Amino acid sequence: MRVLLIGGGGREHALAWKLAQSPRLSALYAAPGNPGIARHATCVPIKADRIDALAAFAERERVDLTVVGPEAPLVAGIVDLFQSRGLAIFGPSRAAAAIEGSKAFAKALMAKHGIPTARFRTFGEPAAARGYCRTIGAPLVVKADGLAAGKGAIVCATLAEADEAIALCLEHRAFGAAGATVVVEEFMRGEEASFFALSSGAEVIPLGVAQDHKRVYDGDQGPNTGGMGACSPAPIVDEPTAALVMERIIRPTIRALAAEGRPYRGLLYAGLMLTSKGPKVVEFNCRFGDPECQAVLMRLADDLLPLLHAAATGAALPMSVTWGTGAAVCVVLASQGYPGEYPTGLPIAGVDEAEALPGVVVFHAGTARKDGTLVTAGGRVLGVTARGDSVSAATDLAYRGVDRVCFQGMHYRKDIARRR
Repeated sequence: MRVLLIGGGGREHALAWKLAQSPRLSALYAAPGNPGIARHATCVPIKADRIDALAAFAERERVDLTVVGPEAPLVAGIVDLFQSRGLAIFGPSRAAAAIEGSKAFAKALMAKHGIPTARFRTFGEPAAARGYCRTIGAPLVVKADGLAAGKGAIVCATLAEADEAIALCLEHRAFGAAGATVVVEEFMRGEEASFFALSSGAEVIPLGVAQDHKRVYDGDQGPNTGGMGACSPAPIVDEPTAALVMERIIRPTIRALAAEGRPYRGLLYAGLMLTSKGPKVVEFNCRFGDPECQAVLMRLADDLLPLLHAAATGAALPMSVTWGTGAAVCVVLASQGYPGEYPTGLPIAGVDEAEALPGVVVFHAGTARKDGTLVTAGGRVLGVTARGDSVSAATDLAYRGVDRVCFQGMHYRKDIARRR
């Protein structure tokens, strides 16, 4: 099977690494890819947002399946375009991808169909938003409606902070059109977890659970990021909890989208808060999480390619998937200044040394080649991922790998998967 993978981050490197292991794979292309992905695929210089050029490439190279990694092309309608040309593609349609593309849509869908989530209201006018903040009280969360690279959810400990967040979105337009509407919701207390489910439209099965670490500093301090590390499985999600999530959240959401004329094929990611009243939805994503994908795919024993192809084509899914024993942990190495402004082009050393450790894979998230040297090219640069017999063993091994990597200004959390 000839496969095109769209994207060039850590999630896409993990997908390329796993797809390359499939005996059904005859050719793997990545657009645009990165130096890590280039070890598994032929990289082509087409950016993920150039959906017409990507479709033309898929036609020209007789691609059997296209796998979309990032959310932006999905929200832009890449699946609709490919399907109109008779090309098989993994991911939801533009209408179904609104589950991530618009938080206002997702919250309204949950409210209409009784899917548990935080109490909320949606606003486009600052004064009304500030008034609602005073109704529900602090702490609370202000969320930009549209895509904001994982940085559009602002946790506000005080009403003054909420006022600033509303100004940031609605008055200063820090997130552009994505923040022209905001969702204001109550703050939920509990442990967070990331739940993956694979849907063919008619069927849906669980595809792993992980725990992400969003804040930039140890102890869950500092601003939100795209994710500073992940552990899979999440020790806080036992089998009864996972079954409850499928029963009360995942299946009802797939049914709700179908009822709204938006049948869902692809990967549905539910960001959960495990509250005293049961699991509730923090947010939905229409693709694999990053860096959760890295940890989850390190554990998956089954061939990923036929699973993605079945979901993309509406074919039958297996009753369940097979997992390897133990756990996997990913620690993200970030550039100095991330999630704010950061430098690029800095030489990276030690990746090969880290991967010389049995059980360690270093996934490239923001790297490039410059004059033959591996250099930084993003805020999140590498994801050092390790598999071990237990969470603690995988964590210790991942940090042994981290200790072997170096670039100027490198920073990372030292408490990934070490919550007690």
